[in-house]
Amino acid sequence: MALFAYNKSKMKNAKYSINASKVYKNGYSGKNVNVAVLDTGVFVHTRLKGRIDFFMDIVGRKKECYDDNGHGTHVCGILCARDIGMAPDAKLYVFKVLDSLGMGHTADSIRALQWIKENCHTRNIKILNFSVGYLPYSDAREREKILKLIDELWDMGVTVVAAAGNYGPEPFSVTVPGISRKIITVGSLNDIRSGKGPTGCCIVKPEILAPGRDIISLGTRDGTYIRKTGTSMSTPIVSGAIALLLERFPDMRPEEIKLRLYNTCKRLEGIQQNTWGLIDVDKFVGVY
Repeated sequence: MALFAYNKSKMKNAKYSINASKVYKNGYSGKNVNVAVLDTGVFVHTRLKGRIDFFMDIVGRKKECYDDNGHGTHVCGILCARDIGMAPDAKLYVFKVLDSLGMGHTADSIRALQWIKENCHTRNIKILNFSVGYLPYSDAREREKILKLIDELWDMGVTVVAAAGNYGPEPFSVTVPGISRKIITVGSLNDIRSGKGPTGCCIVKPEILAPGRDIISLGTRDGTYIRKTGTSMSTPIVSGAIALLLERFPDMRPEEIKLRLYNTCKRLEGIQQNTWGLIDVDKFVGVY
């Protein structure tokens, strides 16, 4: 992990490598779209001021926003940091389910998912970003409960976007909940560690790829920016793109969004051809 002074050109690299330019020229910013994030929490960085509508600390039961690891703040920055995030006007509902070491219990994620299920309609939560992955040796019953809740949220109209995990390159290495048949699972472009399918049910996973190497986003002190690599970074790029789409088409259902990803992504050759391809944001949102 390294800290960097703010360099706007570097922050833009991930956006422009996925053809995201006209979408911003057309004025889309994720306005009126609420995104839930399960992670290590969030630090209220200057570039996130006004973006965090809700915070729940399931690990430490604290009331104020904090992030004692940095992973969650990095993810939230990619999603909607002012000027540099994918959807800079989207609003965040952040759930701290991982501790300072980035470790957590499936039971804490279940509590967060249950809250989202009970409140997603009244709070207008349209996207769930799940940059957290649980390995097969975690409690089987709780894994199944997470998958059940994830699928229920999808059916209720919440577009769930999960990381493929960083346990590749072997097949069947996608983590939970990324193995869900319904949801959108994201891999990291040109990253050999990115989790690979198929799943045990022979479903292609991850469906979509996004940049995930050396992504610079927010640190946990004002004025700091951190470089991180992994499918956790790729996932909020896709979630942010979906927020842009939902600003334009607010009534679009998760299954319609998933089909649109399939129809607009850039097909790839070589080692990562067994996915749908690389997200193309301008095509996805439909601006030319």
